[in-house]
Parts: sequence; structure tokens; C-alpha cells
Amino acid sequence: MWRELFEKKRTGYALAVFGIAAATGTLKLFGTHINSTTVAIVLLLVVLFIATLWGSKPAILASLLGMACFNFFFLPPVGTFTIRDPDNLVALFAFLITAITAGQLSSRARRRAEEANAGRREIERLYKELQDAFESASQAKAIQQSERLKSALLDAVTHDLRTPLTSIKASVTTLLDELHANAKGEEMIELDREGRQEMLEVIDEEADRLNRFIEGLVELARIEAGEMHLRRHWASIEEIVEMTLERAALLTREHKIDVQFEDELPVARVDEKAVAEVVYTLLDNAAKYSPPGTTIRVSAERARDEMIELSVEDEGQGIPPPLRERVFDKFFRAMRDGDSGVGQPTGTGMGLAIAQGIVEAHGGRIWIEDGTNKVGSRFVFTLPIGDDEQAMKSLEFKSLESGVKG
Repeated sequence: MWRELFEKKRTGYALAVFGIAAATGTLKLFGTHINSTTVAIVLLLVVLFIATLWGSKPAILASLLGMACFNFFFLPPVGTFTIRDPDNLVALFAFLITAITAGQLSSRARRRAEEANAGRREIERLYKELQDAFESASQAKAIQQSERLKSALLDAVTHDLRTPLTSIKASVTTLLDELHANAKGEEMIELDREGRQEMLEVIDEEADRLNRFIEGLVELARIEAGEMHLRRHWASIEEIVEMTLERAALLTREHKIDVQFEDELPVARVDEKAVAEVVYTLLDNAAKYSPPGTTIRVSAERARDEMIELSVEDEGQGIPPPLRERVFDKFFRAMRDGDSGVGQPTGTGMGLAIAQGIVEAHGGRIWIEDGTNKVGSRFVFTLPIGDDEQAMKSLEFKSLESGVKG
């Protein structure tokens, strides 16, 4: 490295000498037809050129050589270093100072340009390293999420497929053993009618559980593929909630239900079945994760930006803030996956993920808040109302249709 630097400096000095010599020789060819001002300008340009390409030291050498050549070849008396006219002496020193200053400035500008280029290259290098680091971090995060999803899926398969299959297999095996024993005349404890009915009910319930799990998987796949087609029409939110409460009566039989609707709540253009599924999922979740005898509050009111806000609030243990985003992940259950808690309610961990997909497909959003007095959890989601003029036309058409049927 030092050798290369030395060779570069030596080349600069050689070119400084050659440049001044070449310029002086060329100017001498013009003889008396060229004046001292032109000579000074040409030599100054050579100094600037040397400073730009090779730095300050070769430029200083070029300035000194240029002054000597200017004095010896162009200032009278020519051929000597004696200066007859004091004005020429001033001009000579002015040339020297100008050449050195211009050379220094040119050299400094060159260094600044090199430093700027070096800084730019360093920034590009750091940016590339940062981009690579982000890509690596994203890949690591994606791998981590993939592993977490695999683990959750394996856990879901273990709990939500194997458990009902085990129950079904045990019940069917018991019934078949009794049937085969009776056919062969072997002695065996016979099941009474209630025992058989209990076995058949277990089979029916676990088959339904398997069916719900598979339907959840299909629904999630449709949502993620963007193939969820909503059948929107104008509907009353109060009616949707009331119908859902009737459907969920068995789930909430051990809880008190408090329903609050805002007066003159507008109708909304939604898919009634899909919205009812969201409310049912939240009611099911509230009933599972809150003690018997507590209150589940359901409310609906008009919100900002032409939205309707619905909420389902329970008085359970609540969900810690760090887990509130994750509860909408596939196969995640806060009581099983995030909080050791007491008891682990049954479920597939897909309900809230599906609810989020339905709400977002409507153009709304869903989130979790603290319950009243920091007790329990409050699930809130919004739905767009739609165009009021179209809503009035729809209601008028329904009223007219009812009158015709009457």
C-alpha cells in the first residue's frame, strides 16, 4: 500500500514538471506574439490541472516551477532570473500566491469529493448490510412463525382430532363388543338403554366436534385465499344479535345476559349469517372464559366514520395486553397457549381468526379492551353502515312487499 502511494506521488511530481515544461515550450513557440498575462493564465491552468489530479504537493511544485519559468522565459530581461520592472515583480509574486492558493483549493475540493464518494460507498455498504440483516431477520421471524404455526397445528390435531376420534372409537368398540357377545352367547355385562343412549350421544357430539373443526379449517382457507364472498343486504343489527342470543342460549345458560342497544340504531349493509357467526363466536368465547353466574354484556351503538360498533364483554380473567393480538392467530388459545391459568376450555382456536376475517372482509376491524373496572375482556368490532339512501329504499321495498303479502 505504501509503495503504491509512493509511486503515485512520484508520478504526480513527474507530471508536474512535465506539464510546466510542456506549457512553457508551447508558449515560447509564439515568441513575442503572446503577453505575460496569457502566459500566467496558461501556467495557472496547468497548476489547477495538476492539483485536481495529483493533490496539493505536486501542485505546489508546479507553482514554483511555473513561477521560475515565467520569470526566466517571459519577464524582461528574458533568460535571467533578474526582474527589471517592479511591476513584474509584483505580478510574479501574485502569480505564485494565486497558483499555490488555487492549487490548494482545487486539491481540497478533490479530497472533499473523494471523501464524499467514500462516504456514499460506506452508506451504500451499510444500507446493503442493513437490508441483508432485515431480510435475515424477516426470514428468521417467518421461520419462527412457521414453527409456531406447526406446533399449534400439531397441538390442535392432537386435541381436536385425536380426542373426539378416541371417544368415538371407544364408544363404537363398546357397542360392537356387546353386539358380538350377544350374537355368540358369551357372558358379558350388557348395557342398558341409558348406557347405549349415552354412547350414541358421545358419538354424535364428537362427530359434530370433528365437523366443526373441519368447517373451521375450510373457512380459514377461504378467508386466506380471498375467496370469502359476502352476501350483503340491509339488515337490522338488533335482530341479528337477538337471533344469535337465542342460538347461543345453551352456551350462556349459566350466565346473566345484559343487552344494550342505542336508540334508533341504523340498519347496516352486511352479510347477516356471517355477522351472526362473529357474535356467536364472541358469546361462546365469553361463556367459556368467565365463571358461571357472571354477566355477559352485549352492546351496539353508532360510532364515528359511519360505522356501527358492537361489543361482547365478560367478567373472566381477562387477556394480558401482550396476547391480545395473538388471540386472533390460527389455533391460538390464550388459556392454553399463552396463559397457564386454571382449566382449559375446549375449542379449536380458529373461531377468533375466522371472526377477524369476516369483520375485515366487511371493511371493519376487531380488537380487545379491558372490561369494566379492569375486570374481564371486552371484544369490540366495527361494521360499516353503508349508504343511507339505499337503506331507506330497501326498507320501503320490504314494507311494500310485506303489505302485498298481507
